[in-house]
Parts: sequence; C-alpha cells; structure tokens
Amino acid sequence: MSVIPEDSLAPQFIGGDTNAAAAGGTSEDKVWAFLRSQQTKLGLTTSDLKTAFQIKDKQLDAGSGIEHFRLQQVVNGVPVYGADQTIHVDNKTGKVTSFLGAVIPSKKQEQFAAKALQPQLSPTDAIAVATAEAASRIGSLGASEKAPSAQLFVYAENGANNLVYETEVNVLEPEALRTRYLIDAVDGHIVLQYDLLQHATGTGTGVAGDTKTFQTTLSGSTYQLKDTTRGNGISTYTASNRTSLPGTLLTDSDNVWSDRAAVDAHAYAGQVYDFFKNKFGRNSLDGNGFAIRSTVHYSSRYNNAFWNGSQIVFGDGDGTTFTYLSGDLDVIGHELSHGVIEYTSNLRYLNESGALNESYADVLGNSIQAKNWLIGDDIYTPGVAGDALRSMSNPTLYGQPDHYANRYTGTADNGGVHTNSGITNKAFYLLAQGGTHNGVTVAGIGRDAAVNIFYNTVAYYLTSTSTFASAKNASIQAAKDLYGTSSPYVTSVTNAFRAVGL
Repeated sequence: MSVIPEDSLAPQFIGGDTNAAAAGGTSEDKVWAFLRSQQTKLGLTTSDLKTAFQIKDKQLDAGSGIEHFRLQQVVNGVPVYGADQTIHVDNKTGKVTSFLGAVIPSKKQEQFAAKALQPQLSPTDAIAVATAEAASRIGSLGASEKAPSAQLFVYAENGANNLVYETEVNVLEPEALRTRYLIDAVDGHIVLQYDLLQHATGTGTGVAGDTKTFQTTLSGSTYQLKDTTRGNGISTYTASNRTSLPGTLLTDSDNVWSDRAAVDAHAYAGQVYDFFKNKFGRNSLDGNGFAIRSTVHYSSRYNNAFWNGSQIVFGDGDGTTFTYLSGDLDVIGHELSHGVIEYTSNLRYLNESGALNESYADVLGNSIQAKNWLIGDDIYTPGVAGDALRSMSNPTLYGQPDHYANRYTGTADNGGVHTNSGITNKAFYLLAQGGTHNGVTVAGIGRDAAVNIFYNTVAYYLTSTSTFASAKNASIQAAKDLYGTSSPYVTSVTNAFRAVGL
C-alpha cells in the first residue's frame, strides 16, 4: 500500500497583516482581493482567479467576528486533489488575517491543460478497479456501507499531471474494510490507496457498573434506544455478534436497560453531541444535525472500535486486551471526532496529516470527559490497573514521540499516524497545563481555552494536506483571531509547539 511523500503538495501559510482588501466590499470580495495580492507568492499568473478557485464553504464565528472560508483550486473546472485552502476575514477590520493551503502554480496548471486529457474510464469503471483490488485482499465483498461513487480530480502530486477518480470501498463482509483509492482516469491503474478505518430518559447500567440516564423513544408499548431530542437523532443498535450494520435497533419493555455496552454507547454519544453543541455551537458531526448511529456487539471478541464514515461501531473485546469498547467516553469521543474532522478539514489519513487527524480526535475526545490525560484507560486491559492506549501528558509511556525530531518516518501505519500523534498531543497538554519540556517553559492557559484553539484550528484553518508546521502556524493564528494578537495565549501556543520541536 503506497504512502505519498510529505512534500508532494506542501501547504503554504501566509499570516500577519496582509494589507489585503481593507477597502469596501463583501467578505467574498476581500477573499478575491487577497488572492490577487498574493499571486506572485502563490505562483499564480491567471487573470481570472474565479475560474481557478471555488469557494466551497464559509462560516462566521460571531464571537471573534472572523469569517472562515474554504476554497478549492480547479483546472478547467476539475478540482485539484489536495489543493484546498482556508482564508480568514476579520469583519471588524475588513482585512484577511491568514491563508493556509496547498496551491499548484499556474505553470503546473498549464502543463496539465496542454495534455488536454479526457477521462477514458467512466466512474463505474473506476469503482470496478477499486472493488477488484479490495476483493483480491479479503475475498468476495459484501454489500457496500455507502453507495459507491467516483469523483474526477486533477492529480498534480509526485510530478504527475493526471486525471484520477477518487473512490472508496466500504464493506463489512468478509471483514470490515474502508479503503480510499485514486484510479488513473485514462489507463485505470491505481495511483494511490490507503485505509481509513481508525483502529481503536431511560436508565441502565454501564460497562463499569454505573447507572446512567438517557433519552429513549416509546413506540407502541416498546421503548427504543433512540434519542430524537438531539440533531436528527441518536440511535443504538446491536450486531448480535455478527458483522451486518447497522444491525437491530435495541428495544426494551420497561425502559430499564441491562445491555451495558449499549447503555454506554447511547449515553456517551449524547454527551459527545452535547459537547460540540454547547461548547462550539456545532449541530452534530456535520454541523447540520447528522444522525448518529452506534452499533455494539460487532463480530465476536472484536478488539476494536471504528468510525466508517456513516456510523460508529464497537466490538466487545476479548476480555483481556479490551473489555466492551463502548465503555470509555474518550474512545467514543475520539471516534465521533473523526467524523467532525471528516466534515471540516478532512485531514488526509496519511503521514503528518494523518497523525494530526488522530491527534485532534484524541484532543477533542479526551476533552469531553476531561478527567485525566489518558486515552482508553477505562476499557484497555481490564485486568491491569492504571494503564491506557495513549498518554497525552507523557506520550513516550506508550511508544509515541513527544518531539518532532523523534517522529517515525517509515511507511507502516499509513506513515505513523497513530505513533506521531503524540507530538501534538503533548503540545496540547502543555498548552492546557503548562510546564517545561525540552528546555521550553509554557504558561498553561487551561484546558477550556486550549481546546477552543485546537477545535478552531482543525475546524476552520487546516486543510486536507496540512502538516505539523501547518498546525503550528494555524494554531497561533487561531489564538490571535480568538483572543487577540497581543494575548498571552498566543505566546503560550507558540511555546507549546516550540517545546515539541515545531
């Protein structure tokens, strides 16, 4: 399975006073004026930037007055894979505060246009290529979890000027698999592939034996494990130790629930929803009320939980390595945070951007309960007290680096996405708690302000190909936009990343 080089489409950061578009006009006018002012730096010579970029999304942070834009670069109307950008307009001053993202220069666009490529494969052909590759690895595939689709992109990485289709194989039979593919649209070869599964008021008793209360729905004379009070709903199913999803919606006759794994999955999903809604004003994972589905009792003695792009799935564990994986709020928060990331920055699950994806899922998931700095401690090795999957305060306890110089640079684990996440996890811990690390002293700002900065960074500033350097620059800019350029929080963010070698 191929892992792309880090420098294939390197993001740029432009911050500080850009002096762009302080004059009148809409915030969109300011975005275009900014791009015109930075054309030389970005390597752009086109006279009509509106044909080279599309505004895909904009969101106003009412508190800071910052309007956050997401853009996509296109060539002849076809989006460039990995070339997405964020631009931020301060509506109080009328200026752009920063830009982050990867851009292919006009020269590269011209090289592609000169090829005058036309797809020789149809989207159906591309899906067939991906399906055949997946079947060669795991056998005859079951039904797709999401209707297969293929989108055409310009692929401008590794010196290429190609058309590709992006598609995905997402199945549960004969085993859980979610793999993303780039298929050459001319000759059908696989340009790139990588896996996306991230391994790791009724009343009821949870996995740890505690009693929880949660919302259910009465249907006739039967209660359903369905909460209709949050977004477009939260529903919890059982796979009954099989691998079909979503499985069977759980029901009960008296609204006193005895399935401990289901109780925790349902109650904790509600807590995750409330965290994003109450703290950030985010209505579920996609910001538009995304219906959250959870399935417990997946497969037999399954030591994993995962987000598959549609829902969250929990195994029961083998009783030795894991107990029921829905029994830890950190784990549920982590997996559902992958959904938030997928709907915002969509950090590519490879190399540094993949490690950031894992780290932000840890940061957000751990901050919901905020009882300690451990991930998975409630469900990992139930017979061993005090251990966990990861430690944010001391990543080296579990084999993760806490400094960029010590990062893993091999190709295993999609380029070390689970290993290198410790670097920015440590930066977050230092930002929240303070301390001295590698000779750098960080003044802690508290977990609440720290998670504000990290959430804004991943939700509004980062792009699909962001690196650790991007995260540093974006976090500093997020702190400036949230708390003011001269705020001591900006210094703390800067020092937290310095302490981990960034």
